[in-house]
Amino acid sequence: MSDTLVLRPGTRADAPAIATTIAAAFLQYRGKLIPESSAFRETPDAITAELENGGGAIVAERNGQMLACVLTQPMEGDLYFGRLAVLPEARGLGLAKRLIAAVEDEARARGLPGVRLGVRIALEANQRLFNSLGYREISREAHPGFNHPTSINMRKAL
Repeated sequence: MSDTLVLRPGTRADAPAIATTIAAAFLQYRGKLIPESSAFRETPDAITAELENGGGAIVAERNGQMLACVLTQPMEGDLYFGRLAVLPEARGLGLAKRLIAAVEDEARARGLPGVRLGVRIALEANQRLFNSLGYREISREAHPGFNHPTSINMRKAL
């Protein structure tokens, strides 16, 4: 097997590995985000349904092992990405940036004018990463049951 990192579209067959990757990557946020991240409720069936209903996925793998992934879906004329997940043992390899670039390439290939994402207000390092890549805040919103913003919506024009 090649030791080359491969980025490719995720398929329905990848749904179990995508769910496992998301759970492992988001574990660092367990008990630290209020409300708790809905990433902990991701299931292979939910991911499969999303892929069957117009959503997409991009996975990064080496030697057949998934190291990172991101989910995408059309939103308000742009391409939205969420669940950007990199396994702890694969951090520091630039995978998040490579996956974001792949999402942007996909949006361009579709002729879409921009890419959107949501990030928790509490995750300042993630906000800095997205800002460094050209994403800008477009709004804030509160999760259900909260009377103050808990999430920032960001967009990058392509």
